[in-house]
Amino acid sequence: MKLLHLLPIGNVDDGLLKDLCPSIEEIFRVPCKVLPVRLDPECAFHGERQQYHSSEILHRMQSFLTADSWRLLGIGAVDMYIPILTFVFGEAQVGGPCAVVSAHRLRQEFYGLPSDRKLFRQRLIKEAVHEVGHTLHLTHCDDYRCAMASSHAVEWIDLKESALCATCQSVATPITQVQPARNF
Repeated sequence: MKLLHLLPIGNVDDGLLKDLCPSIEEIFRVPCKVLPVRLDPECAFHGERQQYHSSEILHRMQSFLTADSWRLLGIGAVDMYIPILTFVFGEAQVGGPCAVVSAHRLRQEFYGLPSDRKLFRQRLIKEAVHEVGHTLHLTHCDDYRCAMASSHAVEWIDLKESALCATCQSVATPITQVQPARNF
């Protein structure tokens, strides 16, 4: 049976990844497992920006794929970017097996606000679904409530749901049996 593997990147809390698995399983109807290894993101650190290049992390993730990997989702606590953007919440190989999410800017503390674990978890699930959706050939959706809606700020993430809209589900269904899911 193929699995959606979660790969800890750097110093991310393992409990957070284990907590993410049931939601991912329910949304994609694929078993989820946290890998017992970590990817060290230092190879992707760019001192001039004080950030980590997400494309370099994605490239390094390839070596963590196994024969039972359906998709590989990396979760890191580091601030990520691509050269044309100030930061990214995540990046994926469209139609490929790997995606990565940065939890760094999903936390309320980043914006000088009190910690909110529930809101952080909701944001992380939404971005995880979004990036895995890209691996299923899904592009950005015009429905702002869909998990595939583009998000350039956390406020946009907060507006969307953790589930795919009917249109995105219909595109993804031939690839996997994505079912409508409740929001988390």
